[in-house]
Amino acid sequence: MFPLSDENPHFLTPYTTYVLIALNIAAWVFVQGLGLEPRLGASVCTLGLVPGELLQTLAAGTRFEVGPGTYCVLTNTPNWLTAVSHMFLHGGWLHLIGNLWFLWIFGNNVEDSMGHLRFAVFYVLCGLAAAVAQILADPAAGIPMVGASGAIGGVMGAYVLLYPKVRVKMLIFLGFFITTFTIPAFWMLGYWFVAQLVGGVGSIGAQGGGVAFWAHIGGFLAGAALVLLFQDPALVRRHPHRGWQSDT
Repeated sequence: MFPLSDENPHFLTPYTTYVLIALNIAAWVFVQGLGLEPRLGASVCTLGLVPGELLQTLAAGTRFEVGPGTYCVLTNTPNWLTAVSHMFLHGGWLHLIGNLWFLWIFGNNVEDSMGHLRFAVFYVLCGLAAAVAQILADPAAGIPMVGASGAIGGVMGAYVLLYPKVRVKMLIFLGFFITTFTIPAFWMLGYWFVAQLVGGVGSIGAQGGGVAFWAHIGGFLAGAALVLLFQDPALVRRHPHRGWQSDT
């Protein structure tokens, strides 16, 4: 299943969402060289988050392959700025497009509930919480973590508390048959969260790279908690589909 749109109006121009999307695209183009080597591998190694390097649980000089012939070599100098920089990097075109699509669908309404500056701070805090969750889940990991999905998980956690009954149009593939249907946001986002939990439990003890399920989980839970502090009640009240009620 893949979300296509939601039936939720927004009243503010989502400038922060636009800026976040633009920053991710700019990083992909100018820092990661549109996904071409050697710039892709170099950007992941230098700006991706490596739990084993930050916590010094892996020896300096340890090498990990992140692409064909591309290796990251861990140093003995942790770069804590990667806790932020990793949020704006991606491992491939589908990774980038998928994350930004989710950000566009759900970010504008969450920004609409907070205002521009609050949403920017909220987004970064969710990304940091996602990083902490992934570090705690595997403190000796040596493969760099990159992607906006932890922060976007926070946006989704906020959305499901703010607008659980809003209907989301989904695209579904059933073999060669493709169709669309609409379901309430709490069903779609609840299914997504459960899928992350299943994937997270299944990843325990796994070796090598993969999906950062625990970052998704940590970001989602952080967003669900932080929205209680960051929402602006006056902005939320303008929405006809807020909470479990609907204005007519």
